[in-house]
Amino acid sequence: MVAAAKLRRAQKNIVQARPYAFKLREVQSEIAVRVSPDMHPLLQKRAPKKVVYLIVTADRGLCGGFNSNIVNHARKIVKEDNFEDYSLMCVGRKGRDFFRTRKYPILEHYTMFFNNLEYAHAQQITDRIIDLYVSEELDRVIMIYNEFKSAIQQNVITEQLLPIEPPAPIAGKELEKGNRTDYLYEPEPLRILDTLLPLHVGIQIWRVLLESSAAEQGARMTAMESATTNAQDMIENLTLYYNSVRQAAITKELLEIVGGAEALK
Repeated sequence: MVAAAKLRRAQKNIVQARPYAFKLREVQSEIAVRVSPDMHPLLQKRAPKKVVYLIVTADRGLCGGFNSNIVNHARKIVKEDNFEDYSLMCVGRKGRDFFRTRKYPILEHYTMFFNNLEYAHAQQITDRIIDLYVSEELDRVIMIYNEFKSAIQQNVITEQLLPIEPPAPIAGKELEKGNRTDYLYEPEPLRILDTLLPLHVGIQIWRVLLESSAAEQGARMTAMESATTNAQDMIENLTLYYNSVRQAAITKELLEIVGGAEALK
């Protein structure tokens, strides 16, 4: 019941945040395809020598396979990518504890966000990631998180956050046209990018946190409902077994009394 109440709030938050986050991603994608990558540090592409995986899990358990799905998928991605110099940024206590005990290189960790999730939490992560990327201490940032679909369905998503790139359909569409229709910028493009691109990074991280929060509550509600059903079935089975054993004991005692009475005759 607690998870169901939290799920309604979390679902409302992510449904409200998605249109803005997706539209902002569309806008920056349209701009990124029309400007030079050297115009802004967040658009610059470098060889992925230093890679960070931003892995979002929960702070608590009792939510079915929510956390295990994320950490197992993250381990698989890290192994397949096989970057020599990589590190993890763990959001959520479960992910941090899992990778810490297995000696994975953890660059940063953030815990106890989801009890009272606010945009300031996303901004804290955003500021740190942007500082590292602009100073060229990072070459690529990849997010791994659970996307909320419904109370009974969550999808594990792997998504590149930095460098900012236009989606393939947009880039392909522009190339097919053979020409690019540019915009008139007011103020100049650099000032717009200085505002728009960090905002985009922050909003996407905020959306990911909201996705994970809603998915966690959905997984917890489903897991607890399943546990309750299993407990009720177990109680019913044990009650039947108890009654059967009790009845057998009473029958045995009655037979012994009758047998004793027959022996005295």
